[in-house]
Amino acid sequence: MAQALSKGITNHKLLIMNTIIIEDEKPSARRLKRLVEELGAEVTTMLHSVKESIEWFSKNTHPDLIFLDIQLSDGLSFEIFDEIDIKSAIIFTTAYDEYALKAFKLNSIDYLLKPIDDEELAAAVEKYKHNHRQAENIKVDFEDIKKYLSNPVDRVYKQRFTAKVGQHLKVFHVDEIECFYSENKGTYLYTVDNRNYLIDTTLEQLEPELPPHTFFRVSRKFIVNVNAIKDMVSYTNSRLQIKLNHFSEHEIIVSRERVKDFKEWLEK
Repeated sequence: MAQALSKGITNHKLLIMNTIIIEDEKPSARRLKRLVEELGAEVTTMLHSVKESIEWFSKNTHPDLIFLDIQLSDGLSFEIFDEIDIKSAIIFTTAYDEYALKAFKLNSIDYLLKPIDDEELAAAVEKYKHNHRQAENIKVDFEDIKKYLSNPVDRVYKQRFTAKVGQHLKVFHVDEIECFYSENKGTYLYTVDNRNYLIDTTLEQLEPELPPHTFFRVSRKFIVNVNAIKDMVSYTNSRLQIKLNHFSEHEIIVSRERVKDFKEWLEK
């Protein structure tokens, strides 16, 4: 379908001279690159973290268009724009749910909900071509979205999760869950009765669905429940080690980039 739509797009003069992708999941980045290039755009660079992106933008000419994931391995991609005055249009690629997406609609910013659909991608590119937003509009949009995501109105978070156990489906309330973690390309929830269960999602998809005052993503591999924290110990390189009431299968380390936010979260 993307190839069929691309024929109509490339029959006209393409406004996108060059494009970059900012996405921390490399398989997703490679797939998006292939889809975007099928639509006639040139993907010149793929970046995978806030730090890498800030360094790249400080040394290179800014592209016409950026495909931007919100949650990167070392923080929110908005942090890039706190450091660099970006001169590009933005299309978000996000796992945020329908409530957060209200912000994007209100601000007329293009977004693609993961997993990315070929037709929606083609439509977003076509919309960019016709609108070709000016850079001065971007700062206002970012500020509004940041405010919405930090204090969403009427936001509803998931209270129950399901896991398949043999031929049965088991339901867990968030109060029963000490943490979520990823291992060997799978995502697990760990309960207060010392059991872990494989669930059909990713930490990236989970994070915006969880009550933010209860759960915090301390690293790329762990999201923890504040009510399950038994102890916190200073760790090497200015990090913290977290000990939960029951979970002991792996060390849980708060990454250095998230220690400050984690401490602030504990005091909320």
